[in-house]
Amino acid sequence: MRIHLEPPKYTRDMPGKFRISATIWLCISYPFFLTAQDSKNVSEIDTVAAEERKYVKKSAKILHIAAPSAMIVYGVLSFHSEPIRKLDYSTRNELLKNDYMWYDKWDTYLQFAPAAAAFGLKLSGVQSTHKLSDMLIIYGLSNALESGLIYGTKHIVKRIRPDASDHNSFPSGHTATAFAAAEFLHQEYKDRSVWISVAGYGMATLVGASRIYNNKHWVSDVAAGAGIGILSTKIVYWTYPHLQKVFCKKERKVTSVLLPTYSDGNFGFSLTCIF
Repeated sequence: MRIHLEPPKYTRDMPGKFRISATIWLCISYPFFLTAQDSKNVSEIDTVAAEERKYVKKSAKILHIAAPSAMIVYGVLSFHSEPIRKLDYSTRNELLKNDYMWYDKWDTYLQFAPAAAAFGLKLSGVQSTHKLSDMLIIYGLSNALESGLIYGTKHIVKRIRPDASDHNSFPSGHTATAFAAAEFLHQEYKDRSVWISVAGYGMATLVGASRIYNNKHWVSDVAAGAGIGILSTKIVYWTYPHLQKVFCKKERKVTSVLLPTYSDGNFGFSLTCIF
């Protein structure tokens, strides 16, 4: 009796089944490999984008500091640089020679115009960066910082004015107040319209020019005053969120009152905050 043994079918079909199973497994798993790879790429892209945003924000902050800092440096260099000081004298002499001096005092009021515009827009319903109470506090802090820097520097430097009326020429206080207000207006409404910022800085520039044309300040005084005003407001805007965390609690309400003041022929504002 002859017995014929055939090899088991599974030994012959195994390679084909393995290929089919491998193909199915590859088809199912391949999208997951792609997804994992894409996720890795997306994660890397997000990380790079975040780093780029940080770099851009840091660079923008440096550029924002650069302009007012350059103005302040220009003013300080007038004490050591002969060309800058000559420009101060030549500008004043040219105005006197051609009788271009104004001798007006409207700049005493115009220095507050950008801030008045900011609060006027807010009361008119125009959306600003901060609510009204925060705007009052920020503007008050900006003026406090700017005034401290201005009058402290005046007391130390004691530069004589072009008209020789006193020794409080450097830096220009009117110009600093005007540019602090212009930067305040810009910070609150820069997302609404660029023309609001242009108008604010235009008024501040007019105040600075008037201090020169009124023979009350040198060009370098005005440049330094403008830089101090802008930088003071920027510093307050950068630090205000941290001050809120330290001094303010959510359940507390802040009551602020901004009142006009008058002293020795100068108008100003007094800010009172009740926490």
